[in-house]
Amino acid sequence: MRDRNAPLNAADIPGLAWEKMDGLLPAAVQDAATGRLLMLGYMNAEALGATLSSGFATFYSRSKSRLWMKGETSGNRLAVRSVHEDCDADALLVRAIPEGPTCHLGTASCFGGEDEGPGWLSELSRIVHDRATSGDDKSYTRRLLAEGNAKIAQKIGEEGVEVALAGVTRDAQGCTEETADLLYHLTVLMEARGYGWGDVVDVLRKRHRA
Repeated sequence: MRDRNAPLNAADIPGLAWEKMDGLLPAAVQDAATGRLLMLGYMNAEALGATLSSGFATFYSRSKSRLWMKGETSGNRLAVRSVHEDCDADALLVRAIPEGPTCHLGTASCFGGEDEGPGWLSELSRIVHDRATSGDDKSYTRRLLAEGNAKIAQKIGEEGVEVALAGVTRDAQGCTEETADLLYHLTVLMEARGYGWGDVVDVLRKRHRA
């Protein structure tokens, strides 16, 4: 019996319950960093195979009767971390990192609402990326990125010291403010080095399971 905790691979595709919905399975997409539900699409076996091989969410369009990669025209792709089946093998969960708004209306999720709590770090990553590519020379984020990794690392060191000092000299609000500054500068470093909070969460999950 297949371990459902393990993500699907190409060899698992034939074993899914394609016959239940005439060759299609509903595929819910979840932000791998925040757990937020982003959208619902449908996949046939070919779309799932394309998703697993390309690393980007690909669906079957029931209206156009063809495969389509999410973001193929807008550029707002879904970088897939893993795909899992449910207990009956007739529905899919796609864990992905969105490269921009998921909804065609320009919102992060097709289900509306806003990220709350720690999940907002994924939105912060998107904001930093937008500033980095905005061309706005007045943007602190853009200027910091232009100064290079050494300058960003210096700022992280300074903010880390501020957090440590706040931990012994300031109240909870002061610690919160200094921690926010540190997290922002860490997010800028992630943008510069090409990784994100989802990658950090993946490492933490693996360590927790070890």
